[in-house]
Amino acid sequence: MTVRSRIFPFSAIVAQDQMKLALILNVINPLIGGVLIRGERGTGKSTAVRALAKLLPKMKTIKGCPFNCDPDNKETLCTLCKEKLDNGEELEIEEREMRVVEIPLGVTEDRVVGSLDIECAIREGIRALEPGVLAAANRNILYVDEINLLSDHIIDDLLDAAAMGVNTIEREGISVTHPSKFILVGSMNPEEGELRPQILDRLGLTVDVVTVDDFNERLEILKRVNEFDMDPTTFREKFADAEEELRARITNAKEIVDKVTIPPKLMELIVRLCMELQVETHRGEITILRCAKALAALAGRLVVNKEDVEKAAMLALMHRVGNLAIQKPEDIMKQIQSALDKAMEAIESESAEESAPQESTESEESDKKKMKAMQKSL
Repeated sequence: MTVRSRIFPFSAIVAQDQMKLALILNVINPLIGGVLIRGERGTGKSTAVRALAKLLPKMKTIKGCPFNCDPDNKETLCTLCKEKLDNGEELEIEEREMRVVEIPLGVTEDRVVGSLDIECAIREGIRALEPGVLAAANRNILYVDEINLLSDHIIDDLLDAAAMGVNTIEREGISVTHPSKFILVGSMNPEEGELRPQILDRLGLTVDVVTVDDFNERLEILKRVNEFDMDPTTFREKFADAEEELRARITNAKEIVDKVTIPPKLMELIVRLCMELQVETHRGEITILRCAKALAALAGRLVVNKEDVEKAAMLALMHRVGNLAIQKPEDIMKQIQSALDKAMEAIESESAEESAPQESTESEESDKKKMKAMQKSL
């Protein structure tokens, strides 16, 4: 039995819609900055992440490259691949499935960022690099289970690489850089400890997953797991059409997301919302904007609407305005919705005030015309 056949289909996952949506949006636009999935064990977090990787189309890479370089983007090639091109060598291309690269607990910094042989580095540069997890994660999904239990400096390394798109290893004045663009997914059980606010702010989206409490949905979960256990291949075939349809939507969204525009009033709404909620950094506004554009692209639209902004706000602000350690997620969502309503009312009120003088002027012009007509008749 192949590994692929043992991966549960993404479209077969029951409920947990916010989690699935947050994952898809990060695929459409990785600049969103990743997603933190909070919830107890057994709520489908790791199942969804692994299923997402199998849902996505294969990627073209340069054979033998430890960094999965993209042959269609010469500007992002690693030093080794660039040297081959400069020497007139032909880059052999192959297709690989996207995969989930995991970071185990207790991992060392050298294992994550990579290590350097200093003497060799002086002579050979990047060839002295022993690639780490961040090298393998380039153009893949980097999954950090129990991210709250990782040391802060390793989390900082991950977030720096995710933000910059490169990983830099520095030892004794020697510096080596390689591409490291990945979709960051972290999961955690809140009962085992929280993340620092500074780290939370650097993660794009947050979703809370809970055990499904609807009888029919729980029964459907049980039926699907039973079918999958008995015959994974047949079960995957059963959802093949749904997987292909979702894959096509994601692929189309990735192609058009950079063309999506947002009306000025909705940009004002995003800023007013974050100010109303006293969001401390600009990451809140930026994440909502990128997330809203990805939502529009997923729907096949080229213009963001108000619903896109509302959905994006719920995903991007949960960990930026509330204390998830002591507040219920539904209470934070109510707080965000209330701020959205206030921000929208303020914008509509301003629009009404701006149009009022124009209406008055039009009325005065009409009165003048009537007066002239009366004077002529006399």
